Amino acid sequence: MVNTEEKVVAVILVGGPTKGTRFRPLSFNTPEPLFPLAGQSMVYHPISSCKKIPNLVQIFLIGFYEEREFALYVSSISNELKIPVRYLKEDKPHGSAGGLYYFRDQIMEDSPSHIFLLNFDVCCSFPLSNMLEAHKTYGGIGTLLVIKVSAESANQFGELVADPVTKELLHYTEKPETFVSDLINCGVYIFTPKIFSIIQEVFLLREDRADIRHISSYESQQFATRSPTDFVRLDQDILSPLAGKKKLYTYETMDFWEQIKTPGISIKCSALYLAQFRITSPHLLASGDDSTATVVGDVYIHPSAKVHPTSKIGPNVSISANVRIAPGVRLMNCIVLDDVEIKENAVVIHAIVGWKSSIGRWSRVQGDGDYNAKLGITILGESVIVEDEVVVTNSIVLPNKMLNLSVQDEIIL
Repeated sequence: MVNTEEKVVAVILVGGPTKGTRFRPLSFNTPEPLFPLAGQSMVYHPISSCKKIPNLVQIFLIGFYEEREFALYVSSISNELKIPVRYLKEDKPHGSAGGLYYFRDQIMEDSPSHIFLLNFDVCCSFPLSNMLEAHKTYGGIGTLLVIKVSAESANQFGELVADPVTKELLHYTEKPETFVSDLINCGVYIFTPKIFSIIQEVFLLREDRADIRHISSYESQQFATRSPTDFVRLDQDILSPLAGKKKLYTYETMDFWEQIKTPGISIKCSALYLAQFRITSPHLLASGDDSTATVVGDVYIHPSAKVHPTSKIGPNVSISANVRIAPGVRLMNCIVLDDVEIKENAVVIHAIVGWKSSIGRWSRVQGDGDYNAKLGITILGESVIVEDEVVVTNSIVLPNKMLNLSVQDEIIL
């Protein structure tokens, strides 16, 4: 029987359609959290990691997508992992802390003693059980997962200073203009239920103040149509004020970590998860033994895909359901989505091939492999047809287009 005092719930923030612009054209008809990485939806990876937490009783997905967009997925993942997964739809964006508070009654239904909070667009090994043990040792209200990055890239994230001995969070600042620290916030947290009273204090303080503190121009636009009291951010509104008060602590991961900001980064993250499968789920990886094709490195091939034995696949390739791979095809560093056909001797490198697309004989769909650049990979939207002997390089092609001429460094509208 589960100890009542030890119950744990997990909350995964999945955002909403207004945040999906960075993932276009792939997010036109599929919510970004459901986009597949290493053969599984983006949000599957944090969900499956939460499943391993001791005494976990429920997982909540919070966002402002329409419920119908998540209904089927939530049902199937609950059955697969044998853990209740619920989608809670916000009436509007409330911010990372505001969304948590908005659904506090549902989150506290099972009277959990600890609440994990994760962002869906984080790619890491999710050392949640170890993090929970450290959190209990610290005895604070919350613990942040942190990682060291290069000094040059640190200002893209929340930078923080922690006590090297006690691991207490001493200082926190979100995307500072000047260098503070090479230690950054990973977007994975664990809190005690006391976090709700902390968030409530922010609400009450704002209601009492006529002169609300300065906000960025971006958030000024966000607040233009609603009261600022509706929107509470975890980083600026909660973490920064609590730093140095012996309430927040850090747990540093030495493993991989990425934030999935763009489709290009998703190819890199797919590679990271495929490499992790070698340790955690080797049965998900294809090999020369169980695949008729030549397989190089870490590759996922859906059981329904038809891959010709003369093709060569990998490294870092994810092939989704009902894909048809013809003789002589070469695939490297790519994600191939459902119902794609790749014809004889075609090549796909550093690319994402959208649902129901077709790549003709002797054609090439390729990118340079700069995952941070806007056109560093090639993206084909849904139902794109690349005709025979056409080369598509470093380009983004919107859905339902037909290419009969080669293109390079273009966005095909």
